[in-house]
Amino acid sequence: MGLGGFSTGKLLIILLIVIMLFGTRRLKGLGADIGDTIRGFRKSMGDDKPVTEEPEGQSIDVQARTFKDS
Repeated sequence: MGLGGFSTGKLLIILLIVIMLFGTRRLKGLGADIGDTIRGFRKSMGDDKPVTEEPEGQSIDVQARTFKDS
């Protein structure tokens, strides 16, 4: 069974029609453009640093305290 109710044969026919319409060069260029876009998105997501991050070499020691009813 294929994707969404399409059989493998139907998917191959659709792929063949798309290749005939656009050509392999245009599809290859489109794939490269999509890959560059995804790569740029991943890079931008990995470069974000949290706002609460402290500069290196500085730290704050904090201990949690609990309050008991007397």
